Amino acid sequence: MEWHPAPGKLNLFLHVLGRRADGMHELQTVFRLIDRCDRVGIAARSDGEIRFEGVFGSQNLCFRAAEELKARSKTSLGCEIALEKTLPVGGGLGGGSSDAATVLLVLNRLWNLQLRRKTLMEIGLQVGADVPVFLYGRNALGEGVGERLSALALEPAWYLVLEPQVPVSTAEIFSDPSLTRASKPLKMAPFLSGQGRNDLETVAVRRYPEIAEKLAWLRERNPQARMTGSGACVFAEFRRQEEAAAALRALPAGWRAFVAQGLDRHPLYELADE
Repeated sequence: MEWHPAPGKLNLFLHVLGRRADGMHELQTVFRLIDRCDRVGIAARSDGEIRFEGVFGSQNLCFRAAEELKARSKTSLGCEIALEKTLPVGGGLGGGSSDAATVLLVLNRLWNLQLRRKTLMEIGLQVGADVPVFLYGRNALGEGVGERLSALALEPAWYLVLEPQVPVSTAEIFSDPSLTRASKPLKMAPFLSGQGRNDLETVAVRRYPEIAEKLAWLRERNPQARMTGSGACVFAEFRRQEEAAAALRALPAGWRAFVAQGLDRHPLYELADE
């Protein structure tokens, strides 16, 4: 079994533009890939069976991604998948979606399917709304439910990411009556650090005092600190690694956090053909 990286992402901003007829929300966001990664172990099986070892069992997006790819490709092959989590579950860093994308990228090669990136992204969208951006493999403007992607060049940056130890329900955040659903889209030429906001943040901060506390602490060091996704993780951007590391050293005792570098491309980008 070979092990492969599944990087996290940050939403540098996230605007909710409105609710769609299908009940989903129309979004505008910027996805930034970071070098903090889960690890996914994958090996092919000749008997067609899909076996997964990790959190959530058959409900894990890794397992669902393998099943979806097998069904679409009609391959007779199977696989074994194991998962080592580093990214927090439900933290807004896209860990589960990234794990699924890594499964699709690697199995496309192991099963010799030769599917192009666009096809893999279509399959990934059936697994989860954030899976396509990890298959896209570049920092991007995301629109629609986040699946319409346009590449963005972002400046080098380091991030201090705090992990509030609270479980956040994405569905609860999006269904909160107080959520702003009429933000104006940003014009994106070019994207500047600190533009926009996270519309989900106000709801999450009101519901979860731990998020509010950690965001307030971060904003003393960078006023543009914000939450990623629907939470719970919050982050601040720094131009230099030393600045992010100094902020990490000042962290109150018992708080969980890490420093991550922004990536330009997914580490497995070359596994998919255009």
